[in-house]
Amino acid sequence: MSQIEITFAHDLKKSYPAGSLVRDILKDANPAGIKELVAARVNGHLVDFNTALSEDAAITGVAKDSPEGLDILRHSTSHVMAEAVKHLFKDVQVTIGPSIADGFYYDFDVPTPFTMEDLPKIEQEMAKIISANSPFVRQELPGDEAVAFFKQQGEKYKVELIQDLGAETVSLYRQGDFTDLCRGPHLPSTGYIKAFKLTSVAGAYWRGDEKRQMLQRIYGTAFYDKDSLKKHLARIEEAKKRDPRKLGRELDLFGVYEEAGAGLIVYHPKGAMLRSLIEDFEKKEHYKRGYELVVGPQLLRLDLWKKSGHYDNYRENMYFTTIDDVEYGIKPMNCLAHMLIYKSKIRSYRDLPKRYFELGTVHRHEKSGVLHGLTRVRQFTQDDAHIICTPEQMNAEIKGVINFVSDVMAMFGFEYETELSTRPAKSIGSDADWELATNALLQALNDKGMPYEINEGDGAFYGPKIDIKLKDALDRRWQCATIQCDFTLPERFDLSYIGPDSQKHRPVMLHRVILGSLERFIGVLIEHFAGAFPAWLAPVQAKVVNVIDAVLPYAREVTDRLRAENFRVELDDRNEKLGLKIRESQMEKVPYTLVIGQREMDEHGVSPRRRGGEDLKFMSVDQFIALLQQEVAQKIA
Repeated sequence: MSQIEITFAHDLKKSYPAGSLVRDILKDANPAGIKELVAARVNGHLVDFNTALSEDAAITGVAKDSPEGLDILRHSTSHVMAEAVKHLFKDVQVTIGPSIADGFYYDFDVPTPFTMEDLPKIEQEMAKIISANSPFVRQELPGDEAVAFFKQQGEKYKVELIQDLGAETVSLYRQGDFTDLCRGPHLPSTGYIKAFKLTSVAGAYWRGDEKRQMLQRIYGTAFYDKDSLKKHLARIEEAKKRDPRKLGRELDLFGVYEEAGAGLIVYHPKGAMLRSLIEDFEKKEHYKRGYELVVGPQLLRLDLWKKSGHYDNYRENMYFTTIDDVEYGIKPMNCLAHMLIYKSKIRSYRDLPKRYFELGTVHRHEKSGVLHGLTRVRQFTQDDAHIICTPEQMNAEIKGVINFVSDVMAMFGFEYETELSTRPAKSIGSDADWELATNALLQALNDKGMPYEINEGDGAFYGPKIDIKLKDALDRRWQCATIQCDFTLPERFDLSYIGPDSQKHRPVMLHRVILGSLERFIGVLIEHFAGAFPAWLAPVQAKVVNVIDAVLPYAREVTDRLRAENFRVELDDRNEKLGLKIRESQMEKVPYTLVIGQREMDEHGVSPRRRGGEDLKFMSVDQFIALLQQEVAQKIA
């Protein structure tokens, strides 16, 4: 029998008979460790344990607790859920069931929508399937045979997927009596699933197209142990309490109104104050770093969007209109107006870098199925800036933006992770320019000693980018800051500067945001702080409550005094019990409640109470002002 050479970690090599299974090879290499593995990478590709190897290969095991290991578990659990649904419900057709961040889902075409009451029944059936410990068996079929198989099964969605793939051969996976179209890999058997939970039901259009069939989606999650599942479910419950849509209503911050339109946020006074505080903070931070404030129009002629490449590469995300027989695009980005400002006069190398900053409101055509509270909307405002600089200045400017992001995230109390996103399939510009731009971003990250992941093919259509994902209090990741390096648009718009040699040269443009979409960032802030914003950000910093009507004149005097010091204060002068007023102030998450009774009036002071319930000692109004001023100045998160 012929032999193949297998290379393990640290370049260790060993020979095995051709046709050996991945599981047997890994078990031979590490008998004790095989229990912690669920799949393998062979020459960089994920494969099942039951894959037979016929050629020399490099192999590494995929551990249960690795990201790939969790994805495989959750994807396999989605298949088990689909089998359970097929057992329990008549006339069901299956569509797709991928793993997602923190879980999985599967979409079904069913005559009657699922309800939350259906989930326990499905879980019970899943438990039976899991206890049977059925193996996940891979089978490869010619495309036409796979089509015939699924037609016989009455699974029209699988037929459509195979026909759209246009592949000569496709892979199927079977466990028990259920067979699915799938690339894999999967767990060795259903018995590997130890802890799972179905969490919710929702509607979803087939392939995300609102013109196609409305399907029923079941969400769930799975872990390799019950303790991890328990902790995850506790995080979900905490996330429900922190949901910006819920807190937005309770704290009277914003609303989304059907009569106004989906994906359009209406800020109420307190929400508008929160947004204004963030905008004022941003302006000051940008001025400190040499940025100039600019404002571009909401509409630009269609010719400009064609020139920039947005029309060819981004128009499905844009809105258009016609005025006096001239076509316009409603801006989804702010860069075009900034380039027009730059081109308005001749620039010298001595003028560079130019840093144009705009709190620019943009519109993007998001499908209704993906709209979600503040985090996915159709109109939003970006803290957008474009840095136009010489190639020699590029490295320092990229690092300057990284420093800016680091400073701001620290002020808000966020940790973050970094990705480098490379050239997508749909893009503009030369290979040479893309290589220069990508290397510039890599160089800056390496100079800063920042760890990062490579996100292949997810750059902007005009350039690669650094994406910075902040971590919230629930350890979830949110895309906010980004830095994009662009050689292409300066070329298309013929941007130039006069160099030391008195000749024209082409500048580089960096597109960047720090917080990103203000709407999304505010949503993340609401969740991160559970609506209990630090005093410098709180829409109302203090609420004055009177004990009896006789002290109302003094309560008004205290309120006016605090407002004169530029604090945001409300007076609750209702004829209600003191306990109710204090409790409502705490529910509104106001940092301080100032109790005004007879003693406070007689001695010209206040008795502060923190929203967490801590009573501070009686103090003068001046002492409280100093306390709040210090807290605001330190931007305590």
